[in-house]
Amino acid sequence: MATTGLSDVSLWLIILVGGLGTYLIRVSFIALFGRLDDVPDGVERALRLVPAAVLSALVLPKFVYMDGSLALSPDNLRLFAGALAVAVAWYTEDIFATIVAGMGALWLLSYVFG
Repeated sequence: MATTGLSDVSLWLIILVGGLGTYLIRVSFIALFGRLDDVPDGVERALRLVPAAVLSALVLPKFVYMDGSLALSPDNLRLFAGALAVAVAWYTEDIFATIVAGMGALWLLSYVFG
């Protein structure tokens, strides 16, 4: 087990402060929107984009990084499979079709070129 150099009390305080901070941030939005009669249109439009932004931030590094470095070459088969998945998602707006197309393309490309 790795050691952190922190005492047990310090580590627990960090965990508790982090949890409390996260809780307060979430509660502040609920309290803020509870006091507002109408959420501004700009805020609503921005909030609709949050899931796509979070998903992109989670998935994009897997497509463009290989072995810890940026890989935008034709050797990166994930780029082609990801591009196909994006096209299928754009055209069909179906999650299942997107996953099947992306994974199928990755498996096929890996079988043919890998």
